[in-house]
Amino acid sequence: MEALIPVINKLQDVFNTVGADIIQLPQIAVVGTQSSGKSSVLESLVGRDLLPRGTGIVTRRPLILQLVHLSPEDHRKTGDENDPYAWKNGRLNKAAECEEWGKFLHTKNKIYTDFDEIRQEIESETERISGNNKGVSDEPIHLKIYSPHVVNLTLVDLPGITKVPVGDQPKDIEVQIRDLILNHISNPNCIILAVTAANTDMATSEALKVAREVDPDGRRTLAVITKLDLMDAGTDAMDVLMGRVIPVKLGIIGVVNRSQLDINNKKSVADAIRDEHAFLQKKYPSLANRNGTKYLARTLNRLLMHHIRDCLPELKTRINVLSAQYQSLLSSYGEPVEDKSATLLQLITKFATEYCNTIEGTAKYIETAELCGGARICYIFHETFGRTLESVDPLGGLTTVDVLTAIRNATGPRPALFVPEVSFELLVKRQVKRLEEPSLRCVELVHEEMQRIIQHCSNYSTQELLRFPKLHDAIVEVVTSLLRKRLPVTNEMVHNLVAIELAYINTKHPDFADACGLMNNNVEEQRRQRVRDMPSAVPRDKGDQEAGTGNWRGMLKASTGDDGTEEKTKPQSSLPASPQKGYAINLLDVPVPVVRKLSAREKRDCEVIERLIKSYFLIVRKNIQDSVPKAVMHFLVNHVKDSLQSELVGQLYKSMLLDDLLTESEDMAQRRNEAADMLKALQRASQIIAEIRETHLW
Repeated sequence: MEALIPVINKLQDVFNTVGADIIQLPQIAVVGTQSSGKSSVLESLVGRDLLPRGTGIVTRRPLILQLVHLSPEDHRKTGDENDPYAWKNGRLNKAAECEEWGKFLHTKNKIYTDFDEIRQEIESETERISGNNKGVSDEPIHLKIYSPHVVNLTLVDLPGITKVPVGDQPKDIEVQIRDLILNHISNPNCIILAVTAANTDMATSEALKVAREVDPDGRRTLAVITKLDLMDAGTDAMDVLMGRVIPVKLGIIGVVNRSQLDINNKKSVADAIRDEHAFLQKKYPSLANRNGTKYLARTLNRLLMHHIRDCLPELKTRINVLSAQYQSLLSSYGEPVEDKSATLLQLITKFATEYCNTIEGTAKYIETAELCGGARICYIFHETFGRTLESVDPLGGLTTVDVLTAIRNATGPRPALFVPEVSFELLVKRQVKRLEEPSLRCVELVHEEMQRIIQHCSNYSTQELLRFPKLHDAIVEVVTSLLRKRLPVTNEMVHNLVAIELAYINTKHPDFADACGLMNNNVEEQRRQRVRDMPSAVPRDKGDQEAGTGNWRGMLKASTGDDGTEEKTKPQSSLPASPQKGYAINLLDVPVPVVRKLSAREKRDCEVIERLIKSYFLIVRKNIQDSVPKAVMHFLVNHVKDSLQSELVGQLYKSMLLDDLLTESEDMAQRRNEAADMLKALQRASQIIAEIRETHLW
């Protein structure tokens, strides 16, 4: 059991070297209000004057105090163990002859045999970090005391709880100190030593209050009652010491400190402990053997040993888990570069491969949060672009008046017997032109996704690139430039695809010929129907209010009879539609108003043109929907995929760029060193714990 505290001290030393507090080591933290006697308690445990004294706030940085018990025979041996290079130095030989000495972490191997010098070093080290304005810092001072008069113990002396800033202290000094204390005592492996003066009311103890916040059940709190000799005449601390006032699981121990007069008169700690014993025997004879500094030291030693024993399995597990994590972290940072040429080529190739794999869908890191790479390009083609085209209305932006005007303009000075073809061609080109904008937008979306893939590859696949920010920027620049070069070429091709459709309106297209045949049949059938119903034609026309709105949607009733019922298409050979001689209406001498009732002839002509436009537009839209994705794949996606590696190698694989591109970021180099140091510390810690045998624990 006795070997356990030195083990924790060794672990603390190991982690102090890397300046990290990732392992929550078992320790005893001393908490109390300013001037409650914390420093006196610690000095009593050490048996020497070593802490700064004065009014106001004195302890302004945590002091981690490791007490190492030395028996006379292992005195030299222990010194040698802790200081492998110690005995080459004359001062250390002197230390070997001394009975007690101290050592600070920040002064490396320097040995202090004069305890006044230790006090001065604490003061100057406190001022170095915390300044001289009575501010506090959470950076600890580490002090080891080797002595035959101490028990093995690790204590953390924390700044005293204060309420009101004094002098030039920061206004939030209370909050700063409170946060610092909570930071230490929140550690579940920390025993809280709550120091309270006997001449104050226990119910108002700030130390117990703050301890209760993190340890509500009091399972790891030990109360120390100081200044028993300063209680008012006629009062005693019997109820408090018996635990009747504030129950604390680990117990309550009363001590008597030296007064300021005793300290001024250089009264030794040994004399003070003797006087304390006499006072307890006289004032609290029944409790004397369970109070006092010596009993406190033994209790703390026992508590800490048992506490360490209980924490050890969990500590072992935590060290192993952290070792694995840091090993993985170190691997991700990569090894320092030796062959720069090979490394550069390897990184370029890896990036190019990963870029292409992301498009192909064979990347190592598959994104689960959103579509990316090839999958998103597929989505753009078939969902975004497809739906956009489908939402384009074949007759959008085209009113009946527009159609009628086009027909009239196409006839020239002569009244037309048939609907002129020129009007159809003119109007259908206008509608097809509307497919160009969504097609170019499709190219833009694919280009944006190709740009996003660069970031995806940097984040997930080629972690090494983050080590070399200049190479990363250069690769991004080359790929962006390549994409930028391909954009106008692809846009030009897509523009041409629409231009091709506009260049030749193929009315002999098989799908269109079928639509024309069907329409001719319908129109001829309607003409015959009108001839049969001639007397009723005029009133029926008058009553057709919907057709008179000037809105093509009201008129377009795909092959619907005048009575509203859908007529069956009769496959019969018919002559081309032509108006009856007696009912041809020439509108050229009458200006066309914006909204007026259309004649039967006008209505029929508009219907014919609109249906032909719609039919041809759908054919073209189908072509565009098929050809644009193919063009984008060929001119942009596949071209970039095929030429990416050669482009990267050609632009970046140059001897003059090697050193510059493979300059590692300082941040990365520092992180690698920190991770390596931490890994060494964890491996050393694991080794230290592994040396403990189960037999030592009981």
